[in-house]
Formats: sequence, structure tokens, C-alpha cells
Amino acid sequence: MVEISSKETAEKAAEELEKGPLYGVRHLITTLLFLLLSIAYGMRVNLSVAIVAMTDNTTSKNPDIPVYDWNNKSVVLSSFFWGYIILQVFAGQLGRTYGTKWLLVGAMIINSTACIFIPLMSDTLGSGGAMACRVVQGLSQGFFFPSIHNLLGRWAPPSERSRLGTIVFSGVAFGTIITIPITGFISASWIGWPPSFYLFGGLGYCWAISWAYFGANGPGEHKTISEEEKIYIETSLGTTETTQTVATPWKAIFTSLPAWAIIVGNFGQNWGYSTLLTEMPNYMNKVMKFDMESNSLLSAGPYLALFIFSFVFGHLSDYLINNECISRGGARKLFNSIGTFVPAAALFILGFLPEDATSLSIVMLVIAVGINAAVFCGFQVNHIDLTPKFSGVLMGIGNGSSNSFSIIAPLVVQLIVTDETDKSLWRTIFIIASCVYIASDIFFVVFAKGEIQWWDSIEEETQANGTTSKETEDISTKL
Repeated sequence: MVEISSKETAEKAAEELEKGPLYGVRHLITTLLFLLLSIAYGMRVNLSVAIVAMTDNTTSKNPDIPVYDWNNKSVVLSSFFWGYIILQVFAGQLGRTYGTKWLLVGAMIINSTACIFIPLMSDTLGSGGAMACRVVQGLSQGFFFPSIHNLLGRWAPPSERSRLGTIVFSGVAFGTIITIPITGFISASWIGWPPSFYLFGGLGYCWAISWAYFGANGPGEHKTISEEEKIYIETSLGTTETTQTVATPWKAIFTSLPAWAIIVGNFGQNWGYSTLLTEMPNYMNKVMKFDMESNSLLSAGPYLALFIFSFVFGHLSDYLINNECISRGGARKLFNSIGTFVPAAALFILGFLPEDATSLSIVMLVIAVGINAAVFCGFQVNHIDLTPKFSGVLMGIGNGSSNSFSIIAPLVVQLIVTDETDKSLWRTIFIIASCVYIASDIFFVVFAKGEIQWWDSIEEETQANGTTSKETEDISTKL
């Protein structure tokens, strides 16, 4: 991209332009990315629910459904993240250099194929086969979030950033909402758990075909976008499409405290969220004594709250920013704090509730997961505030490194919760998650910013001073 006006005046200039159709191409792209995360998280959550049926012969009345004696369930659940953390920085850089459209198509096809093979691999190779498929799924899904941030950096006008970003990220909640009860219903039925993996793998193939036809790397590459909408998006972002690739200022990124604020915020989010995502069905089954079908419906409840609150917080955030009630950086800090401190308090309370306080425990779980939606307007979208050009790279760094916590959290559960029916052992897990939430948010509030950082415009600055593209690349490499 190249700069067409100062970043400070670009948004104001865009306000005077026609925005294109009520439902424009940027909204279509947003919808497709929403569906991408919905299906991706459907595949991710599927095993968290199905593993209960895969290891419990009372779930289905059909005696022919395979059941396994696995004593390493938490390890199996964490195996997804072994692959997930590896390629994210590479994915962000590759997408920024060559475009994300076909990367996403390939990644989804591989991801879907691995999902479909889980029943066969589990039956032939046991838990090791399931883990192998999950590692492949993790590797392929590692392309998703960096690619999404690359795309939002080119498609989302700043005045709509919180709303469009929230719609996309709400796919996390929506995918979880539909997957938990569907997988629970299928697993408890006569056909058993295997078809649930075929279902979500098939949905992934459908998405890949749709994205290949309708997707595009940016407004300048889309064949059917109106000229009004194209000009509006590019003017609001202060850029136009170009084939020139700008070298990534690695040192500037790694020495930027606002960038580190996002990374640390991601650490806390991944610890807390992955603990709930992977272990909630097991907790509700072993401690709260819900059967498979009831467990699935109740486990989906908190994510329904997450889905609803994501839209509330997204519109509220953009309203406060666009009406100058609060700065963009202030809004990111405010909503990130809401999305971490409230869940931390709910988890802490949950750990000390008596075992017979079932209704109140469910309320705490709904609060812990639902209010967490506020982080979608916090650190989760802050990458694009700091650097529209390198947001995918920054997302790859933050999401890739922080998902090491997604590996560690289930393993900590396996280490501490030696008796899955003992509420006091789960209390320790909830307290740890609460502390990690709070510590990460404090760091984010202290160091986060809402303005574009100087290193995002290094190419324009050096060219303005007469530096050649080759010299710029050398400077960026040295930085």
C-alpha cells in the first residue's frame, strides 16, 4: 500500500464520501471471515465435547460405537496447540507479502481433511492418531488469525473497525454455540460421535469454495466492488493498493511496548479462554453431574452470552470513539479491562461456591465467558490500530507465542486435577486463571496505545526523504 493522505486527515476525508451499498463488499468479506472462525472453532471445540463420548460407553445406546480407554484426555485436547503456535508469524508475513486469499483456501482444505480423518486415526492409532490429526489442524488454523488481521487492515475503515472486527471475532462464540449442542446430540444418538467430525469437515470444504469465489486480498483486487465503496475504504485508511512490498521492521516491532501490550494481553486471554473452552464440558460432567445432552446445551449457554455481548460492546466502542467520548486507546483499555476483570471475578467466585449451588455456578460460567467478549474491542483489534500494514505479522507474533499458554493450561489441569470429581482441585484452576487474566490486563492498560506507530509508515517516511526502496529494505532489516 502507499499513502494518499496523512493518517490524521484520512478518516475525516472519508466521512464526506459515499460509503457504497448498505451491504457492501466489505460486509461480505466480514461475513465470510465470521463464517471462517465459526467453522474453525467448530472443529476446535468438536473434540472437547466428543471426547466425553469417545471415552464413556454410557453416552450412546449403540454398542457398536467405538469407545477408548484414554487416560491422557487433557494431553489430547492440548495437542491442537502444538501445531497452532508454529506457523503464525510465518503466516502473517507470507500473507502480507503474497496475499491471504489462496493461503486461506489451502489452510481450510487441509484443516477439514484432518478433521474428517480423526475417527479413522483414533480407531487405528489410538490417542496418538487423534493427536496427529489435531496437530495438523493446529498447523493449518495457525494461518487464520494472522490472515484475518491482514484482511481487516485492508477492508475495515477505522470508523467501523470495532464493529466489523467484532462481527468477525464473534464467529468464535457462534461456532462454539452451535458445535457444543450439535456434537452432544450426535454423540448421544445411535449414530455416535464419529459423524460429528465428518459434518464439520464438510462445512470447511464448503467455506473454502465460497472464499475462492467471493474473497479478495483488498478492495483493489475485488472484481465486483463499487467504485464508491472502494474509494471510501482506501481514503479512510489513507492508502491505495500497490504491488510494492514493504520490508517488515522486525526490531521496531519487538522493541515496541504497545506491541508487547497486545502480546501480553493475548497471553492472559488464551490462558483463561482455553481453560474454559477445553475443560468446561468435562467440569460440568464430572463435578456438576450433567449428562451428555444437558451438558452440551448448558456448555453452549455461556458462548451464546459471548456472542450477544460481542455486538453490544462492538457498537458501544465505536459509538464512544466516533463521538469523541473517549480516545481510541482509552476505549481499547476500557473494554479490555471489562473483558478480563469481570471474568476473573466470576471464576474466583465459582471456585468457592458449594457443589449444590448449580444454578449460581452456571451464572458464573455465563458471566466469565459472556463478558469476555469485551476483549474483542480491546487487545484483539488493537493490532490494526497500531499498524494496518503489519497487523497480520503482529497478530502472528502475539497469537502464536501466547498460544503456548493454550498448551500449558490443559496440562496444568491434568497435573492438578487428579480427581475430576473433586471441586477443591478445580478451585485452584479457576484461581490461577483469574490471576493470569488480571496480571495481563494491568500490563495492557499501562502500555497499550491506540495510535498508528511510527514504524508502520517507515516506507513513506524514508521515501519522502529521498531514500530508495532498496535502502528502505536495508533500514527495516537493521531495525
